[in-house]
Amino acid sequence: MERDFLPSPFRSKGGIMKRFEYEITKHPADTFNQVVYFCSETGECSINEVPGDQTEILADTLNERGNQGWELVQISFGKDGVMAFWKRKVKKKEK
Repeated sequence: MERDFLPSPFRSKGGIMKRFEYEITKHPADTFNQVVYFCSETGECSINEVPGDQTEILADTLNERGNQGWELVQISFGKDGVMAFWKRKVKKKEK
């Protein structure tokens, strides 16, 4: 008896493993010139005193990529800008 050890979240309905592609994008700090992102010593992170237009710029970036089929996996803020990690399902290859 053959057993399938792959957990169900990684399989499609037909039992075939889902395939993804990944992309990392960089967004320079001057794009988000007024975003203040702070992490305390305990690891709590927050965005403070962010003007509305800055959150709109970030939302526009997220929505643009989302409309292309990309899902945000993680976003990292640093002094030089923002790095975003994306994934999307690989379309089935036609034979």
